Amino acid sequence: MAPTTTQEPAARIDQDGACKPLVLLADPLIPKFQSDLSARYHLLPAAGADAAAAASARALLIIDLPAVTADLIDALPALELVVASSVGVDHVDLAACRRRGIRVTNAGDAFAADAADYAVGLAVAALRRVPAADAYVRRGGWVAHGEYPLATKVSGKRVGIVGLGRIGSQVARRLAAFGCPVAYHSRSPKPSSPYRFVPTVRALAADSDVLVLSCALTEETRRVVGREVMEALGKDGVLVNVGRGGLVDEPELVRCLREGVIGGAGLDVFDKEPDVPAELLAMDNVVLSDHRAVFTPESFRGVLDVVAGNLEAFFAGRPLLSPVTL
Repeated sequence: MAPTTTQEPAARIDQDGACKPLVLLADPLIPKFQSDLSARYHLLPAAGADAAAAASARALLIIDLPAVTADLIDALPALELVVASSVGVDHVDLAACRRRGIRVTNAGDAFAADAADYAVGLAVAALRRVPAADAYVRRGGWVAHGEYPLATKVSGKRVGIVGLGRIGSQVARRLAAFGCPVAYHSRSPKPSSPYRFVPTVRALAADSDVLVLSCALTEETRRVVGREVMEALGKDGVLVNVGRGGLVDEPELVRCLREGVIGGAGLDVFDKEPDVPAELLAMDNVVLSDHRAVFTPESFRGVLDVVAGNLEAFFAGRPLLSPVTL
């Protein structure tokens, strides 16, 4: 898909005869979004689109996590807006967007409640060893060997949250209701927050029983949790990650779990999805899921509203609903 100087109008005539704004699709549209968005926009897959059509596209919609590279952005000379349906935008070359003055939006608050619920669920499941106890009962262990070993309580545990944004703030409120003292680390203190700010992730881990990762993946946060942080968290500590797999040094995490440097983990995200390190699969102190923390029928409806609202605002010349700071 090469740049061209021949541009077509940024609105297209659909088969139903309606003239609709053109929106380029970086990846396939999920069925849940199809009827709503196709009724308002002419949706054109970027893959296989002719150069003239691509050259006229002012908006690019990302449904999953395809890489939006500088090369792709350069191939779209009329592009003004990238609409992501995720919270994180680490798959978008933000520097290239900044250079071109292209605006970027994300899912806003649409996923926050579900991700926070799930983070708490992972923490409870890891601390109380819920999946391991379930598996023990199912394979007849209770009958054959008696009760599964006791696991530690949740209430009162010290919780450290890395990234007190939309998701992290809701995690904090939920775990505070368990009677958990909450502290956090972020790029800078949040004066309106009732929770204690800690200036480094290592210091936060040293003062936590549960360390929750809910921050964006950037060059500054990539592998922010390595062995030093896990050693600070300690042999009874639990790591919960609902952010991105790249926030953690994954090989070091495997070693720390194997060696008993930390007590357990609840992991919804991994460094090279869908590949999960084989050693994790055999550990009964680790709870694993397939990057699903944010996904419920309700959250899909919410993100569709945000995506559609951002597109509508853009084409109408109104302020965007969930702009990303570049």
